Amino acid sequence: MICSAFATILFVWYAYATSVPRDHLVFREASSPTLGVSQEVQLSWAMYSPYFPADVYRPPPPQCKINQVHILQRHGARYPTSGAATRIEAAIAKLKAADSYTDPLLAFVENYTYILGLDDLVPFGASQSSSAGREVFQRYRSLISNEQLPFVRASSSDRVVASAKNWTAGFTAASGFRFKPVLSVILSEAGNDTLDDNMCPSAGDSSPQTSQWLATFAPPMTARLNAGAPGANLTDADTYNLLSLCAFETVATEKRSAFCDVYEELKAEGAFSYNGDLDKYYGTGYGQPLGPVQGVGYINELLARLTSKPVSDHTQTNTTLDSSPDTFPLNRTLYADFSHDNQMVAIFSAMGLFQQREPLDPTKPDPQRTWRVQRIVPFSGRMVVERMECQGTGNEQRVRVLVNDALQPLKFCGADVDGLCTLDAFVKSQAYARSDGAGDFEKCFE
Repeated sequence: MICSAFATILFVWYAYATSVPRDHLVFREASSPTLGVSQEVQLSWAMYSPYFPADVYRPPPPQCKINQVHILQRHGARYPTSGAATRIEAAIAKLKAADSYTDPLLAFVENYTYILGLDDLVPFGASQSSSAGREVFQRYRSLISNEQLPFVRASSSDRVVASAKNWTAGFTAASGFRFKPVLSVILSEAGNDTLDDNMCPSAGDSSPQTSQWLATFAPPMTARLNAGAPGANLTDADTYNLLSLCAFETVATEKRSAFCDVYEELKAEGAFSYNGDLDKYYGTGYGQPLGPVQGVGYINELLARLTSKPVSDHTQTNTTLDSSPDTFPLNRTLYADFSHDNQMVAIFSAMGLFQQREPLDPTKPDPQRTWRVQRIVPFSGRMVVERMECQGTGNEQRVRVLVNDALQPLKFCGADVDGLCTLDAFVKSQAYARSDGAGDFEKCFE
């Protein structure tokens, strides 16, 4: 219900989807994510950073008119995963078992209680998705009608499904409840799913590289913590897990976590951020031999929608769903897909975004790198592909790509100064996807 006529008052909607627990669905306008910590610190949380625009959105050139939009969005802010929570709780138990706290920085630990949940969206994460839906309606309303509602899909994790439903709720509210898109397809993560990295069992992970970086940056921090908490016997891995609480507790409570004092005192910003960069680069990004191939299926779906042709893919796609106009229509003006950070990294890498001059060094960050995870896949991060017609170019359509509102250069398809490639050039540039990963997909099962 609308609580006030004033634009600054928050909007609140009751959950309308009984298939998702009530606490997953918090429909309200997101305020500026100050969260009690500086934006600089928030942006150092890598994949745990809240969404911030990486640049100011640039409308297309005046002679161009957008006629189709594709959105790929990560779920909103969440609690730690079950694995991360286990590691965090073990580190806290060690810290609380200390004989004493000789460092005032750790005095709060004596009365500290860990209360976070597992896996699910937090209220702030729900509001991020709602705000994203509102923004999309406001930006692309000219594409919307009762005959042309957004077509929405989500991977089947609760937090992804809830994010999609919050997005549709925000979109609906922004339209004055005139247009009411729904979540039409949920892709099971137990089967073929282009919105989750679940189909490459032979792929490696980033543990070798993140372990090298941990051994590089963490020992002085661990020594400081152990000196201030005699008997805790923390390891470098424990230190990392304690540092992560600055992000997790802050987004969960929307108040500054006490561990942010530790985070800032140890000057962890650069080290923690780079750990996330390495994790994604060597997890499903360019540094993982079988990383980009996990994004091929989605790109082939994107090409099908852009060209209004049936999907041609023999990798992660669900052929039953993708062959039906009910579950994979080719005539919509706006598509919104909801996914995970690891899968989005794979998709970006398969497409050719954020290429680096050299592979990331696990012991020394390159200050010139553009691979910065907080600008690529923060909580509620999104890629937008806009298709448009431009006067003076015949009937040839153009496309451009934005990631968190930052216009991508698309050198691989000869983009002009406005970031525009011809649709034909963009399709041709995606040879890796169109070849089903050039043999890499088969390696996933060797």
